[in-house]
Amino acid sequence: MKKLNVISVCGSGTVTSTMVANKVKDFLEENGYKAQTVEVNPGGVEGQLASGKWDIIVHTSPLKGKYDIPTINSVGLLTGMGEEEFFEELLETANRVVD
Repeated sequence: MKKLNVISVCGSGTVTSTMVANKVKDFLEENGYKAQTVEVNPGGVEGQLASGKWDIIVHTSPLKGKYDIPTINSVGLLTGMGEEEFFEELLETANRVVD
């Protein structure tokens, strides 16, 4: 299995980001990836990026800046509208960033 490290971001860094992280992990596992996730609020992204190797950021809240790794808006996982498109983009991005 290929490994992928994902930062999940929501307003508080707890409930919503955990729900998104779990859906992301399950989906990626079904597609041949072992995902490690961490859940943070927008202010915690910089610290995570500085402390480890991360591949993708998924977010339901606006991010505080631009980052050197791909970011994917994951609001569709909350609303159900755009969920399929989110998963398509996630898989395309995962395939691109992991060799």
